Amino acid sequence: MKERIEVLITEEEVDQKIRALGEQISRDYAGRQVHIIGVLKGAAFFMCELAKRITVPVSMDFMSVSSYGSSTKSSGIVKIVKDLDEPLEGKDVLVVEDIVDSGRTVSYLTELFKDRRAASIRYCTLLDKPERRVVDLDMDYVGFEIPDKFVVGYGMDYDQRYRNLPYIGVVRFEEE
Repeated sequence: MKERIEVLITEEEVDQKIRALGEQISRDYAGRQVHIIGVLKGAAFFMCELAKRITVPVSMDFMSVSSYGSSTKSSGIVKIVKDLDEPLEGKDVLVVEDIVDSGRTVSYLTELFKDRRAASIRYCTLLDKPERRVVDLDMDYVGFEIPDKFVVGYGMDYDQRYRNLPYIGVVRFEEE
């Protein structure tokens, strides 16, 4: 099988949306500091671009959780691969995700961060696939709602490839 990438969301559209999200987050956190937690590896590109567009004070940390492995479908089991470097107690936390589909990771992190006594927890995702939800949740900030297609680019990968694409693309598999 050979894969081909079709553009779903252009680089310009992604850039405009991140700018708008940064403005909204800056308004919502006015007068406070926001502690951004990027969910690795996929959210790294999005988180860095988003942080540059937030005008309130920002601190950052990263966490790596996995529910995919090398598959294109979530396994349903969330595991921490790399934990946070700093405690969350009393912080206004904004978790930044590349994509939310089943909602299991968001649900897991919500409970974990409540246990760690974050002052508040909100979520920002570049892409949302609500038709794949198995956990009932509402995202605070959403870049784009997309159909149930496997996407790559802007940090998202297929078997560790295509993260560096500056746009969001759909993976199409073809016979060679």
